[in-house]
Amino acid sequence: MAALLRLHARRIAATRAYAVAQDNNHSVSEPAGLLACAWGLGEAATARHAARDLARALARLVAEDGGFAQVSTGYHRLLLDVLSTLEWLRRRHAAPPLPAPFAERAAAAARWLARLVDPPTGATPRLGHQDGSALADLSLAGPADSRGSAERAARLFLGASAGFPDDPGCAWLALPPTPPLAAEAGWTATGTRGWHRGTARALLRTGPLRFRPGQADLLHLDLWHGPLNLLRDTGTGAYNPPHDREWWAPHFASAAAHNLILFDDTEPMPRAGRFLLARWVATEPLPDGGATRDARGNRHARRVHPGAAEWSVEDRVSGPFRALALRWHLAPGPWQLEGHALQGPAARIALSADAPLRLSLEEAWESPAYGEAQRIPVLVARAAAPIRAITTRITFRAGCTEVKTDA
Repeated sequence: MAALLRLHARRIAATRAYAVAQDNNHSVSEPAGLLACAWGLGEAATARHAARDLARALARLVAEDGGFAQVSTGYHRLLLDVLSTLEWLRRRHAAPPLPAPFAERAAAAARWLARLVDPPTGATPRLGHQDGSALADLSLAGPADSRGSAERAARLFLGASAGFPDDPGCAWLALPPTPPLAAEAGWTATGTRGWHRGTARALLRTGPLRFRPGQADLLHLDLWHGPLNLLRDTGTGAYNPPHDREWWAPHFASAAAHNLILFDDTEPMPRAGRFLLARWVATEPLPDGGATRDARGNRHARRVHPGAAEWSVEDRVSGPFRALALRWHLAPGPWQLEGHALQGPAARIALSADAPLRLSLEEAWESPAYGEAQRIPVLVARAAAPIRAITTRITFRAGCTEVKTDA
């Protein structure tokens, strides 16, 4: 075992510069791995250096409010799984506490994920890139269920429960029960903000853009009614899809694959590589939402107004565009378009604007899991300039939090 730990430690040390340069999960996972090896080998000097590098990475990549450089629910979960595993090992080895701001940033990141986990299913919005990672899945729940990750991190770093007191992984680690986290009606973090009203909750992708965006998802809105992901992110597809599906990578990362306004059928940020976008949009915070301005001068301001039974989204636009298209990617179901409203068993979605709208119910692709794709309905509202505002009103059907499909 000692020989294997030394081999891993040498490999990690040899790629330290690569890990730091990524500004993503590698910058955290590699010093965490080196630290674990050092504890196992009893190498105090290596442990001190690795702990310092890890604290420096968290200070750079995790904001005080818990926002992570990779604005992705999947990679945020991976971040917490790494930190939770390391913290449990630290306690088991009776090692000293890690340097600041490790504890503070880990706690903030744990709170961020706990807000987004659906209690009955463990599902989270498919925000950002998702690769199906499920590190240290002690609950044996798989990559689609984040309850174990959220509960473990909340107990270790917040001294509280994320709402899943019976998690088998925490029982296996002998983590004692803790009181539940307080509910939040609204919250803001670097890169995202959210709302919670009754059984409904929403997540808005916002700025600022300090780190490179992986997807053109600025101002994307996810809306959930109980376990039903009514307005949804279409996911990732795969990083290296089969040859007959090479369109997956650019499509799922595009603005057209998100709940956004697309101006003149042109992506707001041209692609410069598989994980790199150029000419980043400028972002602006709003009291109840956010705004972006692309390199062509087109501005989109989105405001979210939550309610007990009805939510409304106000999209205001300006700029030199000739036409626009607003897309809402929907949960599968028997939707019917009636005039300027979409009727379904779970909700009614009505649109209005200060200019004529052409509504259509179309099909789009979503990736429910890494390496998978299926068709879903998408509501598209098109309009020609001049137009300044579109309002979407979502009214939930009483008692309906599930859409039955043939899939």
